[in-house]
Amino acid sequence: MTKTRLTISTLAVAVAAGWAVPAAAQDAAAVAQELAQMRAQMAAMASRIDTLEAQLQAAKAEAQAATTAASAATASAAAATEATKAESATKIAFKGAPEITAKGGWSFKPRGRLQMDTGFVDAPDSTGRPDGFGSTLRRARLGMQGDIPGGFGYKFEVDFAGDTVTLTDAFLTYKDGALTVTAGQHNSFQSLEELTSSLHTSFIERAAFTDAFGFERRLGLSAEIAKGDLLLQGGVFTDNNSALPTGNVGLDGRIVFAPKVGKGQLHLGGSVHHYSIDNAGSTVRYRQRPLVAFTAERFINTGNMTAKGERGYGLEAAYIGGPLHVAGEAFWQRVDRPGALADPTFFGGYAEIGLFLTKGDTRGYKGGTFDRVKPKNPVGKGGFGAVQVNLRYDHLDLIDAGIVGGKQAGYQGSIVWTLTDYTKLLLNYGRMQYTDAFYAAAGGDRSYGVDVVGMRAQIDF
Repeated sequence: MTKTRLTISTLAVAVAAGWAVPAAAQDAAAVAQELAQMRAQMAAMASRIDTLEAQLQAAKAEAQAATTAASAATASAAAATEATKAESATKIAFKGAPEITAKGGWSFKPRGRLQMDTGFVDAPDSTGRPDGFGSTLRRARLGMQGDIPGGFGYKFEVDFAGDTVTLTDAFLTYKDGALTVTAGQHNSFQSLEELTSSLHTSFIERAAFTDAFGFERRLGLSAEIAKGDLLLQGGVFTDNNSALPTGNVGLDGRIVFAPKVGKGQLHLGGSVHHYSIDNAGSTVRYRQRPLVAFTAERFINTGNMTAKGERGYGLEAAYIGGPLHVAGEAFWQRVDRPGALADPTFFGGYAEIGLFLTKGDTRGYKGGTFDRVKPKNPVGKGGFGAVQVNLRYDHLDLIDAGIVGGKQAGYQGSIVWTLTDYTKLLLNYGRMQYTDAFYAAAGGDRSYGVDVVGMRAQIDF
C-alpha cells in the first residue's frame, strides 16, 4: 500500500514536472516576443521622434522665415505709410500757376505777367511833338517766389519788355510773427499808389507824381511790423540795381492805420523819404508822360537840376465799401541844392472814385495796398466778370524856386473789365491840361491840352 502510494506520488511529481517545463518555455517565448515587439515599437518611436524633430526644425525654420517676412512686410508698410504721409504733406494748389507746398515749410510758385498797351495821343500840331497811334509791350515778366524752412522766403523776377532784361524784384525775407525783414532789391516805402502792384491799379499808369519823383525799387534792407490794424515799415536803401555802384543812401519810412469800419475798409497812411546824393555835381530831373507809356514825350519837365539830396513827405487815404472805393494822396518833394541855390518843393497828388457795376464785386485790399479783384461771377464759370468804372483828378506841379517844369491837371476816366482773377482789360481816357508846358505851341503858348486814349490787355500768374 505504501509502495503503491509512493509510486503514485512519484508519478504525480513526474507528471507535474513534465507539464511545468513546457509552460515555462511557452512563457519565455512570449516574453521574448513581447520584448522584440517592444524593441520594434521603441525603434519605431525613435524613428518617429527623429521625424518629428526634423519636422519641428523645419517648422521653426518656416516660422522664422515667416517672422522675417512679416517684419520686412511691416517695415515696407511703414515705409509706404511714411511715403504716403510725405506725399500727402506735399500739396499743389493752382493760383494762376501751380503753387507747391511741402512738409517742413517749403513752397515754390512760378510767377509772371504780360501787359500789352495800345492807343493814341493827340497833342497840338504846333508843338512839333510826334503823336498819333502808339503801342508797347508794357511789361513781360517772369520769376519765382516761395518759402524756405525757418521762416525764410524769396522772390526773384525779371522784365523782358523793351528788348532788354531788367531786374525788378530780387530779395530774401525772414518772418517771425508780426516782423518781416527784407534784404535785396524791393520797393521803398513811398505811396499807396506806388506800392500797389501794377496788376491791381485802377488806371493803366499810376498817378503822375510817382514816376515824376522817381519812385522805384532800390537795393536795401528793410523791416516791417504788422500788428492788428497798424503797419510800420522802414528801411535803408541805395539805388536801383541798374544804377549801381553808387554811394547814394536813402531812408524811407511809412505808417498805415487800416481798421475795418462797419463792413468797409479804411486806409490812412503817411510816409517820409530822405535821399542823400554822394557825388558833387550830380543832378536830378522830374518829368512825366501824358498818362500812357507808349509815348516818349514829356510835356511837363524840370530839366536837370544840380542836387545833393531829396526829402519827401506823403499822405494817403482810401476807403472801400462794397462796390465803391475812394482814394487820394498828396506828396511833397523837396530838392536839396548845393551852395546858395534855392531849394524848390514840388507837389503831386490825386483823388479818385470808383464803382463796380457788377453785383457782389469789390476792390481787394491787403497789407496796406490795394489787392487783386476777384470777380464774383468770372468768365468761364457762367458769369460776365467784374466791370468797374473810375474817375480821377491827377495833379502835378513842378514850378517853384525858379524852376519852371510846368503844371498838369489830368482829368481821367477808366473802365476796367476783370474777366477772371488773372485776366483783365482796361480802357482809359485822359485830358491832360498843361500850364507852362515844357514844349511851346504856336506863338509861344505853353498852356494847352493833350488828349490820350489807352487800352491794355493783361494776364498774370
